[in-house]
Amino acid sequence: MAYFLDKIRATPDHVAFQSDTERATHQQLSEKIAFFEQWLTQNEVGPGRVVSFDGDYSLESIALFLALTNNRNIVVPLSLDSHHHFEEFRHIACTEFDISLNTPAQNGLNAPSDTESGSSVSGPRLTHTGRCSDQTLYQELRKENAPGLVLFSSGSTGKSKAIVQNLNKLMSKFSVPRPSLRMLIFLQLDHIGGVNSLLYALANQGTVIKAEGRTPELVCAAIERHRAELLPTSPTFLNLILLSKAYEHHDLSSLKVITYGTEPMQESTLHRLQTCLPTVRLQQTYGLSEVGILRSKSRGDGSLWMKIGGDEFDVKITDGTLRIKADSAMLGYLNAPSPFDEDGYMDTGDIVEQDGDWIRILGRASEIINVGGFKVFPAEIESVLLEMDNVEDVVVFGENHPITGKIVTAQFKLIEPETTRSLKGRMMIYCKDKLPSYKTPSKISITDQNSYNERFKRMRRRDSATH
Repeated sequence: MAYFLDKIRATPDHVAFQSDTERATHQQLSEKIAFFEQWLTQNEVGPGRVVSFDGDYSLESIALFLALTNNRNIVVPLSLDSHHHFEEFRHIACTEFDISLNTPAQNGLNAPSDTESGSSVSGPRLTHTGRCSDQTLYQELRKENAPGLVLFSSGSTGKSKAIVQNLNKLMSKFSVPRPSLRMLIFLQLDHIGGVNSLLYALANQGTVIKAEGRTPELVCAAIERHRAELLPTSPTFLNLILLSKAYEHHDLSSLKVITYGTEPMQESTLHRLQTCLPTVRLQQTYGLSEVGILRSKSRGDGSLWMKIGGDEFDVKITDGTLRIKADSAMLGYLNAPSPFDEDGYMDTGDIVEQDGDWIRILGRASEIINVGGFKVFPAEIESVLLEMDNVEDVVVFGENHPITGKIVTAQFKLIEPETTRSLKGRMMIYCKDKLPSYKTPSKISITDQNSYNERFKRMRRRDSATH
C-alpha cells in the first residue's frame, strides 16, 4: 500500500479522477484518504474489521477504498448496480461495519436522511451491524496483519460465492512500472477487473475517467470529452457499441487500446470492431476473481489467440481445460469448498485450444452442448447468428432431448418485430453453408429481455418471458 501512496504523493497536481461532474488531483485524493483514515479512527473501525461500502466510482469511493486498505481492513465493495443483493452479500460476508457514501447523484439514488433531525445529510454514514466475523479465512488475514478483499461471483448458476483475497498480494504485482494511460473505467469496484483497472491507474499515475452511465452513447461521449486512451470492457458491451453505432456519433481518436475479457469474444464481433475502429489496438485479457488478472498478449487485433501468464502465474492445460496456479490466488471461498487441487492449481472450467504457447478460449465446460456425441460451443454459434439481419443479440444454450441428449437452442433479441416462423426460416437458410446441421439451432425463441447481467456478461439460460 505504501507504494501506491508514494506514487500519489509524488505528483500532487496530476489529475487522478475525472468525470462530467468531478475532477480530482492526486493532492485532493491524498487529502480525502487522510480524512477517511481519521474518520475510521474516530469511529473505532480498527484493523482486521470487515467493512462494506456502497457506491460507484468517485473521489470518495476511491479514497475510502484506499483508506480501508491502509487501515488493514477486510473490504467488501458493493456496486450500486447490485443494490438488490446488498443484504445478501453483507450477510454472507459477515460485515461488522457497513458504510454508505450517500452520493445522491449516483444512479439517481437519494441521499438518506438524518434519522434524528429529519434533514438530508451528506458524507459517509456508518452502521455497526453487531455481526461476528470469526471465519477462518478472516483469521488468516488478521494473523498476517494484511488487508483483505471480498468479491462475489456473478452467480449465473446458483448462489454467489464469496471470494476472499489478500490485498497485499493483489497489489504487489503493480510495483513494475507500466505505461501511464487515461482509462475509462468500466468494470465496477466489486469486480476483479474493476479493482485491477483502478490499481493499474494509481500505480502508473494514470487518470481514472468515469462515464455518466454505462450505455454505448454515454461511454463514447466520455471517451471524446475526456480524451480517454484505454477502455477495458466486455465483448457484450462492445457488441452494443457496434449495434448502436455510438462510435460514429463521437470522436474516439484519443482511444488507443480496448481490452476485453470476462467472457469469450465472438469472432464476428471482433472483426466488426477492427473494421469500425481501425486505429484502436484490441487486446484480449484473461482473469478470474479467484486468481487475479493474468498478463496477456494477443496474436493480433483480429485474432482470438493469446498468450497468458506472468512471473506470478503458472499455467497448464490438462484434458483441454485451463488450470492456473497464482501467487495472488484467493485464500478461499467463505461459502463453498476450495477449488484448488493439492498442487495449488485451479481448474478454471475453460476449454481451450492450444497452438504452441498460444491458446484460444472456446468456452466454459459447463456451457458445452453435447449433441449426439458432438461438442458444440455457444460462442461459435452466436458469432454466426449475430451476423444475420435484424438481430440485435442472441444467446445460445442447450436443452435436453430424448434422442440426442441435447439440442442447440437460440434465443434472439431482434431490432424490428418478426415472427418466430419467419426468423427460423431465415436462420436455416443463413446457416446452411456456415454451420453443420448438428450446430444449427433446432429450436429458437424471441425475447425483448437483455441476455446479459449488470456486469455486461452474457447469461446463457432460458428466459421465462420468451414467446
